[in-house]
Amino acid sequence: MRIVTQAEMKELEKIAQTKYHFPEKLIIENVSLLGAKAIVEKLGEEIHYGELIFLIGKGFNGGTGLAIARHLSSMGLEPRAFLLFEEKDCSQEVKDQLKIAKSYGVRTAHIDDIGALEAYFEQNSSPKIIVDAIFGTGVRLPLSNFLYDVIHFINSEKAYTIALDIPTGVEGDSGQIQGNAIMADLTLAVGLPKLGYYQAEGARHVGEVQVIPSGLPLQIIEENGDKFLIDKDLKNDLPPARNKFGDKKLFGHTLVIGGSHGLTGALVMSSTAALKVGAGLVTASTWEPQYQEFISRLIPEVMTGYVPNDQAKWPKLLKDLNKYDSIVIGPGLARSLRARALVLEILNNFSGPVVLDADAINVLNIKDDAEVFKMRNAPTLLTPHFGEFSRFTGIPVEEVQKEPYLHLKETIERINCSIILKGPCTYLAFPNGKTYFNFSPNDGMATGGVGDVLAGILGGLIGQEANLKRRDSLYNIYENLNRTILLGVLIHTWSGQFAAEKLGVRPMTATNLIEAFPEAFKALDELLKD
Repeated sequence: MRIVTQAEMKELEKIAQTKYHFPEKLIIENVSLLGAKAIVEKLGEEIHYGELIFLIGKGFNGGTGLAIARHLSSMGLEPRAFLLFEEKDCSQEVKDQLKIAKSYGVRTAHIDDIGALEAYFEQNSSPKIIVDAIFGTGVRLPLSNFLYDVIHFINSEKAYTIALDIPTGVEGDSGQIQGNAIMADLTLAVGLPKLGYYQAEGARHVGEVQVIPSGLPLQIIEENGDKFLIDKDLKNDLPPARNKFGDKKLFGHTLVIGGSHGLTGALVMSSTAALKVGAGLVTASTWEPQYQEFISRLIPEVMTGYVPNDQAKWPKLLKDLNKYDSIVIGPGLARSLRARALVLEILNNFSGPVVLDADAINVLNIKDDAEVFKMRNAPTLLTPHFGEFSRFTGIPVEEVQKEPYLHLKETIERINCSIILKGPCTYLAFPNGKTYFNFSPNDGMATGGVGDVLAGILGGLIGQEANLKRRDSLYNIYENLNRTILLGVLIHTWSGQFAAEKLGVRPMTATNLIEAFPEAFKALDELLKD
């Protein structure tokens, strides 16, 4: 599903109005009817035991909120709408919707003092369901003191809160807030999800996101998009099913390198993950002093090797690199000059796709090493978390967290690589200009080794992708790689979800993700059947 900025959404609506003769009033009517149905379906029987309270602003959001209240009234419910601005200061759309809502029996009142809202809540002890229809994505920050008081009061209430289009106080593109913003349990996205949902504080405030179609023509929605949400709609962007008649050579040979003193477990998890996503062969190689410890922990199906401490012995190792179909380097590698030298040798000597993870990123930096990436004739994928991305680029981590989308785009322009920036919302940015957002917060995955598993998944899938091995244009190679990367992130996410459902988020570990691969691949098979 496409993600849009404010400017892109306005342009889509403008095209709909001018080329397709689709007026704003129809957008409001479509969204309000479907939004009312979505609220009823989401809350179920609970909606009959709570009081529906709408907080109404003076613009498009306020008008849509009143229309939703009207539809809920027609469904036999009794919503109440509080206007937070005087009617004379509201848009004509709000004035029109207010008249209609009143005629349908929606109870309305104007409040301009937080004490009035507090008093109403104190007098009515029934559970509250609050719909935030104050401001949409076009909000201009900071808000008035009165609105900040309203936000603080609503957030302090134990009420189920629904935001219309975006929680009030969250900026539509950057996701930034000033002072405070509504903490929503559910956000009803009007037409398409907005960029601000997935950046900075936005991701913490939107809660669950449900997209409400606004009636815009499908053809203009699908044109020229460069930001997408990873969801089940992406099934056509995934690689085709495996060849049932393939052998282990067809399914590739992945080399995984890492595992320094005390960190051999990272290499065990990464290489095991590579094997269990279907790689035909996996070889894991660690530093020479750690070899005995490493093999004592490894499953028998993974082949082994070691990297000599003596760099003079590396030429033989480097000579054999091109027998592999993909290389993962970094899990537990350690930060040292020797590790840096090894990573650079891999990048300079291997003619296939490389996944750089963890310490393989930590020992490099964009200032000194950008040319190494640009000179490669094969794809390179980096999988940093925010701290590693900050160290690699030299951009303070606070700035990365504020504008991850912008910094990813700028970094890719400098190194021409694919990047997976890992976090509660994970960003996948590709050299073709497209960025995918994987918004699946799961605190069970906030544990050591989860990133190592992802690196192994990616290396194993990339190595077995036959389309990456054919002599083809770089464009086609990168397109096939992008599909495989999307699949890898999807399998990683689903495995985490299945592990959390089975074990709970506190007890689960990175190894449990690997154990959940069967369920994840079954879910994939079902998706591809549909």
